[in-house]
Amino acid sequence: MREVRLFVDIPLAPDADLPLPRDAAQHALRVLRLKTGDPVILFNGDGRQYPARLVTADPRAASVHVETVEAPACESPLRVTLIQSLARGEKMDWIIQKATELGATRILPVTTGRSEVRLDGTRSEKRLDRWRSVAIAACEQCGRNVVPEIGAPEPLEACLAAHPQASAEVRWMLHPGGTARLRNSGPMATDVMLAVGPEGGFGDNDLAVLCQAGFDALALGP
Repeated sequence: MREVRLFVDIPLAPDADLPLPRDAAQHALRVLRLKTGDPVILFNGDGRQYPARLVTADPRAASVHVETVEAPACESPLRVTLIQSLARGEKMDWIIQKATELGATRILPVTTGRSEVRLDGTRSEKRLDRWRSVAIAACEQCGRNVVPEIGAPEPLEACLAAHPQASAEVRWMLHPGGTARLRNSGPMATDVMLAVGPEGGFGDNDLAVLCQAGFDALALGP
């Protein structure tokens, strides 16, 4: 039987009987068609997972019995922060999904000089909620038990000012004219901040701001 994983934003503990939050219950029963007695793995972002079993299969009052707790080593030792310029349409959802599946620790959406997407306060909050849902779904699918932090969209300069370079952090910005190459980077650091531009690439002002913040221009190949 396939492994069913559900994110629940509640405290979890072994040998506990718990009600499932409404969204998780509806997904489990109406989408996944789970029945009473079916196994499910719960996680809440604390880095562990909790094998459980469905006790009550009522969409209005579903409950589970948590059987035990496990701490699998499924997080990358490489802590990657992705600074991602806003992309159009569903591309940003796809980027959030794949970055989560690839193990990103933190994703910081930004606007840059050539960004074609601009979000006001209300749209920004709705989009942020959407991205968090995408990240949670990606964790459910790929087996991660830690949901990456996703920041609210902000200008590149503000983002860099809020996240000064740590002493052991390596910073790269993707740029086709970059001279840095991964194969020549030496021993891999444990903390990396990677900046990726919009469809049209970083503009000159963006590149200057990134350089001043300690970013080296990285090209992935010819």
